[in-house]
Formats: sequence, structure tokens, C-alpha cells
Amino acid sequence: MRILMLSWEYPPRIVGGISRVVHDLAQKVGEQGNEVHVVTCYEQGAKDIEKDKNVFVHRIHTYDVSVYNFVDWVLQLNFALLEYSIKLINETGRFDIIHAHDWIVAFACRALKNSFSIPQVCTIHATEHGRNWGIHNDMQRYISGVEWWLTFESWRVIVNSEYMKHETNKVFQLPDDKIRVIPNGVDLDKFKGIERDLVFRRSFAADNEKIVFFVGRLVNEKGVHILVDAIPKIVQHYNDVKFVIAGKGPQLEYLKGKVWTMGIGHRVYFTGYIKDEELLKLYKCADVAVFPSLYEPFGIVALEGMVANIPVVVSDTGGLGEIVYHGIDGMKAYTGNANSLADSILEILHNPDKAEEMKSKALEKVNRIYNWDTITRQTMEVYQEIIDDCKRNQWKTDSIAEQLKGLY
Repeated sequence: MRILMLSWEYPPRIVGGISRVVHDLAQKVGEQGNEVHVVTCYEQGAKDIEKDKNVFVHRIHTYDVSVYNFVDWVLQLNFALLEYSIKLINETGRFDIIHAHDWIVAFACRALKNSFSIPQVCTIHATEHGRNWGIHNDMQRYISGVEWWLTFESWRVIVNSEYMKHETNKVFQLPDDKIRVIPNGVDLDKFKGIERDLVFRRSFAADNEKIVFFVGRLVNEKGVHILVDAIPKIVQHYNDVKFVIAGKGPQLEYLKGKVWTMGIGHRVYFTGYIKDEELLKLYKCADVAVFPSLYEPFGIVALEGMVANIPVVVSDTGGLGEIVYHGIDGMKAYTGNANSLADSILEILHNPDKAEEMKSKALEKVNRIYNWDTITRQTMEVYQEIIDDCKRNQWKTDSIAEQLKGLY
């Protein structure tokens, strides 16, 4: 099977979680003997065209996003994606399916679908409605409209959790039989060969101190401010603890100011942007991994914590709430509730035997459910279902080339 994936991010370009999902899925699909091409944005230092293990990666150059507002830049990106993909199809042949990842590539995917009669599937990783707890301005209304249009134009819509199935059903009025729930996965070998480095750990905490760890974008929806608000109660009941917050984002300076205003600045270490190798070492040094999101369609970082064999605490929202069974393979806190979050973290700090048991069960769950072999098989079944449906229904839109032939 020949598969064309369009995504605005692919490693080394990492804006959010989409990059890792597209990379891991594409690699595993390619590993199974399929020909996978990913057309994506150029990232400085990366090759324009390369064979990345099992995937052909095509990185296109676009205008500087700072020159335009974001919506205008997205349109320029789609023109570039479309121009390049047309050339790719003309030179290498027709693809069996086009896989669009989120609204940013919707225009190019739809044009390719109808120009070359290639069925389209999309993955909705998050919605504008969910990210903003509703639609409040024209920009959000526009983006939500494009998201709806992408789902309308797609033969099937893949979402990563039951929560997202409900959300897309409600926001876009999608029928149940058009939606397929396939969870995201995690690299089970991600921490292979990474051991607890005590010298590295001492950069963040003393040997007698526990490390409570967060990693993610520092934006409101990730709920880092809820973790900060929980710190006073935690240190009141467990003195030997430090908090390491890894990541960057628009809330970084606000959060730094907040911890010093609260008098807990000496307890909190902000790493800012952190390289992958240091991030892996940090995971292995942590004693608790905390993900207090206010909105989270899935939550790959929680899976990474489980694979790193750290007890995890998550907020009971979205996909995070589906990943963790409270008190069994992790702890859940009420969403947006600092007091509840503090209690869940303290439960782990005060009960090491229970923490060990939760770690073991979490690791077993990840290996059983969230492995890329299972997820890839489910995705390939959706691809084949779409292709078979197209044949049964004799779905065909005459390509532009075929229409032009009829004129001469």
C-alpha cells in the first residue's frame, strides 16, 4: 500500500504531540512493507528529502510565519504542500490513501483527494472548541469551521480516545459510524539503556529529596499553574521534595514569578527547553510524574512516564482519565483542583510500596494496549476498510488530468 501523510510537524520539527505520533505511526506502517511518504514543513538543519528508516520524508520551505498572521501562513503552507504533492504524485504514481493530521493541512488534502481520486482519512488530535472551552472569537470560529470541513471531506475520522469521539460527535455532529477510536502509542524501548544517573540528579535535588516532575508546553491547558498551587500543601506534609518543570511556552515567565511570589521559588527548578537525551535522564531521576492538564485529548507524556517506570499522577480529564485507573496503575486528581492534586502526589510520596505496585501495573498496561504494533494494525484496518468501501461504492471523482484529456 502507498500512503501519503500530510502533517505540519515531523521530527526534528516538534511543536506538540502530533510530531511524535506521525513519526511513530509512519515508521511502523513503513516497517510492515508499505511505502509511506510524509510531506511536512522544513526545519533548519534537516534534509529537504530523505529516507528516514522506513519513511520517505519531504520537507517543504514556506514563508516565515512571523511575516504573516497564523491563518495566512497556514494558507501559504497548504499551497506549498499541494504544489509539492502534485509533483510527487506525477513523478512517483498515485497513492492508495491520503492521511491528514489535523486542520492545518486540510486544504491541500482535500484538493489532492478530488484531483487524483484518492480517498482521504484524517486524524483529529484536538479541537479548537476543546482547547478554548468553546468558540469565543472569529479566529476560533474559522479554525473550528476548517476542522469540521476536514472531517466532512474524510472517509473516516480517527480520534485517540473515547473522550475525543464524544467531542467530535458533539462539536461536528459526526455520526458514530464515521469515527474510529485508535489510541496513541509510545515507544516501549524509549528508555532502554537509560539508568538513574545520581550525578545528573544532584543538579536538581539532594539525594534525600524526592523529585516531582512535569514536562510539557507551558500553556494554560496543561495546568502547570495548578501544580504550582499544590506545592505549599505538599511541602507542608512532605518536606524533602523538589519540583522540576521542563518545557517552554508563553506561561514560563509568569510561572517563574508566581513561585517566588508564593515563597516556594527555592523548591522549583524550571529547565526551559530540554534536549531529548536530558529529558530521558530526567524521567529516570524522577520519583513522581505529574500531568495536571485542564484539557488533554490523549496524553502521551503519561504513557512515557509509565514506560520510564515512574508512578504518575494525572488530572481526570479527557484521554488522561482513560489511561489511568485511580489507585491501580496511577493516581487521578479532580481537574483544576490543586488540593486534590496535592493529595494524589502525597499518596505516592508517603506510600512507596503502593507506588511500586502501581508502576508495575502501569508498565504492563502500556505494553499490552499502547504498543505501536497493535495501533498500526488498527490503523491499517481503517485504511483497508476505506479502500474497500471506495471500490464497493465505485467512488470516483474524475481527476483534473482526465478531464483535460477529454477537451482535446
